[in-house]
Amino acid sequence: MKKLKYIPITTMLMALTLFSCGESKTEDGHDEATHSETEENHSEGEDEEDNMEGEAKEVMLTAQQFEALQMEIDTLSQRYMSGYVEANGTLEVPPQNEASITAITGANVASIEVIEGDEVKKNQAVAYLSHPSIIQIQSDYLNAHSNSRFLKQEYERQKRLYEAGVASGMNFQKATADYQSSTAMVNGLEAQLRQYNINVNGVRNGTIYQRVALRSPIAGVVEKVFIKTGQYVEPQTNLMEIVDTDHVHADLMVFEKDVDRVKKGQQVRFSVQSRPGTELVAEIYSVGKTFEQDPKAVHVHAEIENKGGGLIPGMYIKGRIEVDNDETAETAETALPESAIITEGGRDYVFKAQREGNTWSFIPVEVTTGEKDGDWIAIRFFETPDPNTHFAFNNAYYLMGEMKKGELGDDD
Repeated sequence: MKKLKYIPITTMLMALTLFSCGESKTEDGHDEATHSETEENHSEGEDEEDNMEGEAKEVMLTAQQFEALQMEIDTLSQRYMSGYVEANGTLEVPPQNEASITAITGANVASIEVIEGDEVKKNQAVAYLSHPSIIQIQSDYLNAHSNSRFLKQEYERQKRLYEAGVASGMNFQKATADYQSSTAMVNGLEAQLRQYNINVNGVRNGTIYQRVALRSPIAGVVEKVFIKTGQYVEPQTNLMEIVDTDHVHADLMVFEKDVDRVKKGQQVRFSVQSRPGTELVAEIYSVGKTFEQDPKAVHVHAEIENKGGGLIPGMYIKGRIEVDNDETAETAETALPESAIITEGGRDYVFKAQREGNTWSFIPVEVTTGEKDGDWIAIRFFETPDPNTHFAFNNAYYLMGEMKKGELGDDD
């Protein structure tokens, strides 16, 4: 009987296992290589994105765009910056240069001689009033004046008799009292007639005036008229307002933090909407000593030097006070016009300019800003640029907008 040879099952299992592992390694090796290649490509893409982010963005303008925008290009220069304090306010006039015309008695408006905006002289008639009471006071004055003349004669007669020892002292005392009383009444009525602007001598001569004139107490401009012809006005009614605009001044509000820097004699430069493009100059002649509470600020009054026309009390003004203390002494600094600086994301930028053939390249450069003098702002660079580098002196807002448009286009 032949003996069968048995292959150990253990040996067979080991062979199968080795064969299977060989195939698995081959497949795994292929997958791992592919995965490694994918990761490498992805890493290269990320590096490219990082490099793009690291590069400075730029805006390109054609020659036609450059000319249409009226771009201003130049190298940087040093400018003497004068420290200043911003202050806003209104145009005002002192109380002594304003006048309200009121009725001293109840009467009807007979006529109005002016309209708003008219210039008037001092003591010029601006309106006329009429009323029976005005006629009555003239009649009362005539009667009182005639009676006083009679009592004066009686007083003088009793005085002579008393001094001669013929009349009694009682008659003389009574005549004296009556005459003094009549004189006081005449003087009182005469004062009222003058307040009415009635000619006293004319009334004495028998003239009764049917209407009385309202006259301007100051020279100036009629600011407001509150009445109409025929209207009845009560005593003390405000009828008109007159303002002497020759004495208009700047009334500015200076906040608490800046009060110590503001002094009498300093110059103020400001503008008003009625005169666009014109800078007005004033000199401080008074600094308030008490604070307004809302906002907490003091009044600063300044006399305007180049007034001209078009300045009306109540106009809003925006100004700056030139201060000259040690903290803000004039120093030469690198500066650019305000229109050359743009704030984006809490940071300030200017644009470096370079010509490339028929086009212009503008690259944003981050800066910090300092003192402001008029339309100029002091700037400081994180890295000092080459002295020959050119920068845009205007249209920073437009350039930043175009750059952001380009970034959106790249994202698409």
